[in-house]
Amino acid sequence: MRIAAPTALAAFCLLAVTTGAGACGGPIACSVEGGTYRIELPRSGDATGKSKARGAYVFFHGYRSSAKLQMRHRALVGAAHRHGLAFVAVDGLKGSWSHPNAPGRFRDEAAFIRNVLDDLEKRFGFDRSNTLAGGFSQGASMAWYGLCWSGDRFAGAVTFSGVFWEPIPKPEDCVTDLPPMIHFHGRQDETFPLAGRAVGSRFHQGDTFKSITVAREAARCERDVENIDIADFSCSLVAGCVRGGVTLCLYDGGHQVRPDYLDIGLTRLGF
Repeated sequence: MRIAAPTALAAFCLLAVTTGAGACGGPIACSVEGGTYRIELPRSGDATGKSKARGAYVFFHGYRSSAKLQMRHRALVGAAHRHGLAFVAVDGLKGSWSHPNAPGRFRDEAAFIRNVLDDLEKRFGFDRSNTLAGGFSQGASMAWYGLCWSGDRFAGAVTFSGVFWEPIPKPEDCVTDLPPMIHFHGRQDETFPLAGRAVGSRFHQGDTFKSITVAREAARCERDVENIDIADFSCSLVAGCVRGGVTLCLYDGGHQVRPDYLDIGLTRLGF
Protein backbone atom coordinates (compact mmCIF):
# COMPACT_ATOMS: atom_id res chain seq x y z
CA MET A 1 0.00 0.00 0.00
CA ARG A 2 1.57 3.30 -1.02
CA ILE A 3 1.90 5.89 1.77
CA ALA A 4 1.84 9.59 1.06
CA ALA A 5 4.95 11.63 1.73
CA PRO A 6 5.02 13.49 5.09
CA THR A 7 4.57 16.85 3.34
CA ALA A 8 1.15 15.72 2.16
CA LEU A 9 0.05 15.33 5.76
CA ALA A 10 0.12 19.07 6.26
CA ALA A 11 -3.19 19.16 4.43
CA PHE A 12 -4.74 16.77 6.92
CA CYS A 13 -6.77 19.01 9.19
CA LEU A 14 -10.41 19.22 10.16
CA LEU A 15 -12.43 21.11 12.72
CA ALA A 16 -13.36 18.75 15.51
CA VAL A 17 -16.98 17.83 15.97
CA THR A 18 -18.14 18.54 19.49
CA THR A 19 -20.82 16.60 21.33
CA GLY A 20 -21.46 15.73 24.92
CA ALA A 21 -19.05 12.84 24.44
CA GLY A 22 -16.22 15.27 23.58
CA ALA A 23 -14.56 16.54 20.44
CA CYS A 24 -13.11 14.33 17.74
CA GLY A 25 -12.32 14.38 14.06
CA GLY A 26 -9.27 14.92 11.90
CA PRO A 27 -6.19 14.28 14.08
CA ILE A 28 -8.32 13.64 17.17
CA ALA A 29 -9.51 10.03 17.52
CA CYS A 30 -13.12 9.30 18.43
CA SER A 31 -13.46 7.02 21.44
CA VAL A 32 -16.16 4.41 21.90
CA GLU A 33 -16.45 1.47 24.24
CA GLY A 34 -13.82 -1.03 23.15
CA GLY A 35 -11.58 1.24 21.09
CA THR A 36 -11.25 4.21 18.75
CA TYR A 37 -11.72 5.34 15.17
CA ARG A 38 -10.63 8.35 13.15
CA ILE A 39 -12.72 10.34 10.71
CA GLU A 40 -12.06 12.99 8.10
CA LEU A 41 -15.00 14.69 6.42
CA PRO A 42 -14.83 15.93 2.84
CA ARG A 43 -14.72 19.66 2.29
CA SER A 44 -17.10 21.41 -0.05
CA GLY A 45 -15.77 23.43 -2.95
CA ASP A 46 -17.71 26.57 -2.08
CA ALA A 47 -16.60 29.59 -0.08
CA THR A 48 -17.83 28.18 3.23
CA GLY A 49 -15.54 25.16 3.10
CA LYS A 50 -18.02 23.29 5.27
CA SER A 51 -18.46 19.57 4.91
CA LYS A 52 -21.24 18.27 2.73
CA ALA A 53 -20.71 14.58 3.35
CA ARG A 54 -23.32 12.37 1.72
CA GLY A 55 -22.19 9.34 3.70
CA ALA A 56 -19.28 7.54 5.32
CA TYR A 57 -16.84 4.87 4.14
CA VAL A 58 -15.81 2.80 7.19
CA PHE A 59 -12.43 1.23 6.51
CA PHE A 60 -10.67 -1.56 8.44
CA HIS A 61 -6.89 -1.41 8.06
CA GLY A 62 -4.55 -4.27 7.22
CA TYR A 63 -2.45 -6.34 9.61
CA ARG A 64 0.17 -4.42 11.63
CA SER A 65 -1.32 -1.07 10.65
CA SER A 66 -3.51 1.37 12.57
CA ALA A 67 -6.18 4.00 11.98
CA LYS A 68 -3.54 6.73 12.26
CA LEU A 69 -1.33 5.08 9.64
CA GLN A 70 -4.34 4.39 7.43
CA MET A 71 -5.12 8.10 7.32
CA ARG A 72 -1.70 8.64 5.72
CA HIS A 73 -2.90 6.85 2.60
CA ARG A 74 -4.07 10.20 1.34
CA ALA A 75 -5.00 9.01 -2.14
CA LEU A 76 -7.46 6.50 -0.70
CA VAL A 77 -8.95 9.09 1.65
CA GLY A 78 -9.20 11.48 -1.29
CA ALA A 79 -11.01 8.88 -3.40
CA ALA A 80 -13.71 8.58 -0.76
CA HIS A 81 -13.92 12.37 -0.47
CA ARG A 82 -14.41 12.77 -4.21
CA HIS A 83 -17.56 10.69 -3.83
CA GLY A 84 -18.75 12.93 -1.02
CA LEU A 85 -17.97 10.36 1.67
CA ALA A 86 -16.29 10.83 5.01
CA PHE A 87 -13.36 8.46 5.43
CA VAL A 88 -13.55 6.53 8.69
CA ALA A 89 -10.50 4.51 9.76
CA VAL A 90 -11.35 1.99 12.47
CA ASP A 91 -8.56 1.03 14.87
CA GLY A 92 -7.66 -2.59 15.48
CA LEU A 93 -5.94 -3.68 18.69
CA LYS A 94 -2.24 -4.56 18.52
CA GLY A 95 -2.38 -3.93 14.77
CA SER A 96 -4.78 -6.81 14.28
CA TRP A 97 -8.41 -7.90 14.40
CA SER A 98 -10.17 -10.48 16.57
CA HIS A 99 -12.65 -11.72 14.02
CA PRO A 100 -13.72 -15.39 14.19
CA ASN A 101 -10.88 -17.86 13.56
CA ALA A 102 -8.20 -15.13 13.74
CA PRO A 103 -4.96 -15.75 15.67
CA GLY A 104 -5.61 -12.79 17.99
CA ARG A 105 -8.36 -12.67 20.62
CA PHE A 106 -8.23 -9.11 21.95
CA ARG A 107 -11.87 -7.91 22.08
CA ASP A 108 -15.45 -8.54 21.01
CA GLU A 109 -15.31 -7.10 17.49
CA ALA A 110 -19.04 -7.51 16.85
CA ALA A 111 -19.84 -5.30 19.84
CA PHE A 112 -17.10 -2.83 18.91
CA ILE A 113 -18.41 -2.42 15.36
CA ARG A 114 -21.90 -1.77 16.69
CA ASN A 115 -20.45 0.86 19.02
CA VAL A 116 -18.65 2.57 16.13
CA LEU A 117 -21.81 2.61 14.01
CA ASP A 118 -23.85 3.96 16.92
CA ASP A 119 -21.30 6.72 17.48
CA LEU A 120 -21.14 7.66 13.79
CA GLU A 121 -24.91 8.08 13.79
CA LYS A 122 -24.95 10.04 17.05
CA ARG A 123 -22.06 12.39 16.28
CA PHE A 124 -22.29 12.76 12.51
CA GLY A 125 -25.72 11.55 11.43
CA PHE A 126 -24.49 8.63 9.29
CA ASP A 127 -26.88 5.68 9.31
CA ARG A 128 -27.70 2.51 7.36
CA SER A 129 -28.75 4.56 4.34
CA ASN A 130 -25.33 6.09 3.72
CA THR A 131 -22.68 4.10 5.64
CA LEU A 132 -20.46 1.76 3.61
CA ALA A 133 -17.95 -0.84 4.76
CA GLY A 134 -14.45 -1.34 3.42
CA GLY A 135 -11.16 -2.93 4.31
CA PHE A 136 -7.86 -4.32 3.10
CA SER A 137 -6.29 -7.73 3.74
CA GLN A 138 -7.14 -8.86 7.29
CA GLY A 139 -9.11 -5.62 7.56
CA ALA A 140 -11.21 -6.78 4.62
CA SER A 141 -11.82 -10.00 6.56
CA MET A 142 -12.97 -7.87 9.48
CA ALA A 143 -15.29 -5.96 7.16
CA TRP A 144 -16.74 -9.25 5.87
CA TYR A 145 -17.52 -10.43 9.39
CA GLY A 146 -18.93 -7.01 10.24
CA LEU A 147 -21.26 -7.31 7.26
CA CYS A 148 -22.20 -10.84 8.29
CA TRP A 149 -23.13 -9.61 11.79
CA SER A 150 -24.47 -6.12 11.01
CA GLY A 151 -25.02 -5.95 7.26
CA ASP A 152 -28.43 -4.43 7.88
CA ARG A 153 -26.64 -1.31 9.13
CA PHE A 154 -24.63 -0.73 5.95
CA ALA A 155 -25.65 0.64 2.55
CA GLY A 156 -22.91 -1.21 0.68
CA ALA A 157 -19.34 -2.48 0.78
CA VAL A 158 -16.14 -2.20 -1.26
CA THR A 159 -13.39 -4.51 0.02
CA PHE A 160 -9.91 -5.54 -1.09
CA SER A 161 -7.78 -8.68 -0.85
CA GLY A 162 -9.35 -10.45 2.12
CA VAL A 163 -12.43 -12.54 2.95
CA PHE A 164 -13.66 -14.94 5.65
CA TRP A 165 -11.30 -17.34 7.47
CA GLU A 166 -11.75 -21.08 7.84
CA PRO A 167 -14.12 -22.46 8.86
CA ILE A 168 -16.16 -20.11 6.70
CA PRO A 169 -19.51 -19.17 8.24
CA LYS A 170 -22.70 -20.62 6.88
CA PRO A 171 -25.17 -18.33 5.10
CA GLU A 172 -27.63 -18.72 7.97
CA ASP A 173 -24.99 -17.35 10.35
CA CYS A 174 -25.27 -13.94 8.66
CA VAL A 175 -28.05 -11.37 8.55
CA THR A 176 -30.43 -11.95 5.66
CA ASP A 177 -30.37 -8.41 4.27
CA LEU A 178 -26.74 -7.98 3.28
CA PRO A 179 -26.12 -4.79 1.28
CA PRO A 180 -24.69 -4.74 -2.25
CA MET A 181 -21.00 -5.74 -2.16
CA ILE A 182 -18.02 -5.43 -4.50
CA HIS A 183 -14.80 -7.27 -3.69
CA PHE A 184 -11.49 -6.79 -5.54
CA HIS A 185 -8.82 -9.51 -5.43
CA GLY A 186 -5.58 -10.10 -7.33
CA ARG A 187 -5.03 -13.38 -9.14
CA GLN A 188 -1.35 -13.35 -8.09
CA ASP A 189 -2.00 -12.41 -4.46
CA GLU A 190 0.42 -14.42 -2.32
CA THR A 191 -0.35 -12.73 1.02
CA PHE A 192 -4.05 -13.62 0.96
CA PRO A 193 -4.35 -15.96 -2.05
CA LEU A 194 -7.70 -16.53 -3.71
CA ALA A 195 -7.71 -20.02 -2.19
CA GLY A 196 -6.49 -18.74 1.18
CA ARG A 197 -3.40 -20.03 2.99
CA ALA A 198 -2.32 -21.39 6.35
CA VAL A 199 -1.22 -18.91 9.01
CA GLY A 200 0.81 -20.91 11.48
CA SER A 201 -0.36 -24.39 12.36
CA ARG A 202 -3.88 -23.56 13.61
CA PHE A 203 -5.32 -20.83 11.42
CA HIS A 204 -6.25 -20.61 7.77
CA GLN A 205 -7.47 -17.82 5.54
CA GLY A 206 -10.63 -18.65 3.65
CA ASP A 207 -11.27 -19.29 -0.02
CA THR A 208 -12.47 -16.19 -1.86
CA PHE A 209 -14.92 -18.01 -4.12
CA LYS A 210 -16.48 -19.92 -1.21
CA SER A 211 -16.81 -16.68 0.76
CA ILE A 212 -18.52 -14.98 -2.17
CA THR A 213 -20.93 -17.91 -2.41
CA VAL A 214 -21.82 -17.54 1.28
CA ALA A 215 -22.45 -13.82 0.81
CA ARG A 216 -24.67 -14.43 -2.19
CA GLU A 217 -26.69 -17.08 -0.42
CA ALA A 218 -27.02 -14.93 2.71
CA ALA A 219 -28.20 -12.04 0.54
CA ARG A 220 -30.79 -14.40 -0.99
CA CYS A 221 -29.66 -13.75 -4.55
CA GLU A 222 -31.96 -15.48 -7.01
CA ARG A 223 -30.20 -15.08 -10.36
CA ASP A 224 -27.37 -17.02 -11.96
CA VAL A 225 -23.81 -15.75 -12.07
CA GLU A 226 -23.29 -13.18 -14.83
CA ASN A 227 -19.76 -12.54 -16.11
CA ILE A 228 -19.24 -8.86 -16.86
CA ASP A 229 -16.37 -6.45 -17.49
CA ILE A 230 -16.11 -3.42 -15.22
CA ALA A 231 -13.34 -1.10 -16.41
CA ASP A 232 -10.34 -3.45 -16.78
CA PHE A 233 -11.68 -6.08 -14.38
CA SER A 234 -13.17 -9.48 -15.05
CA CYS A 235 -16.11 -9.59 -12.69
CA SER A 236 -18.82 -12.05 -11.73
CA LEU A 237 -22.10 -10.58 -10.57
CA VAL A 238 -25.10 -12.20 -8.99
CA ALA A 239 -28.10 -9.89 -8.97
CA GLY A 240 -31.68 -10.40 -7.81
CA CYS A 241 -30.58 -10.17 -4.16
CA VAL A 242 -32.63 -8.67 -1.34
CA ARG A 243 -30.80 -5.33 -1.37
CA GLY A 244 -28.35 -5.47 -4.26
CA GLY A 245 -25.89 -7.60 -6.17
CA VAL A 246 -22.74 -9.29 -4.87
CA THR A 247 -19.79 -8.80 -7.22
CA LEU A 248 -16.29 -10.29 -7.35
CA CYS A 249 -13.74 -8.49 -9.53
CA LEU A 250 -10.39 -10.09 -10.31
CA TYR A 251 -7.27 -8.42 -11.68
CA ASP A 252 -3.77 -9.46 -12.70
CA GLY A 253 -1.74 -8.38 -9.71
CA GLY A 254 -0.92 -9.03 -6.10
CA HIS A 255 -1.92 -7.89 -2.63
CA GLN A 256 -3.02 -4.27 -2.86
CA VAL A 257 -5.66 -1.63 -2.33
CA ARG A 258 -5.82 1.17 -4.87
CA PRO A 259 -7.76 4.45 -4.93
CA ASP A 260 -8.86 3.95 -8.54
CA TYR A 261 -10.35 0.58 -7.57
CA LEU A 262 -12.27 2.27 -4.76
CA ASP A 263 -13.50 4.89 -7.22
CA ILE A 264 -14.79 2.17 -9.54
CA GLY A 265 -16.46 0.30 -6.68
CA LEU A 266 -18.19 3.34 -5.21
CA THR A 267 -19.39 4.42 -8.64
CA ARG A 268 -20.78 0.95 -9.27
CA LEU A 269 -22.69 1.13 -5.97
CA GLY A 270 -24.20 4.47 -6.90
CA PHE A 271 -22.18 6.65 -4.56
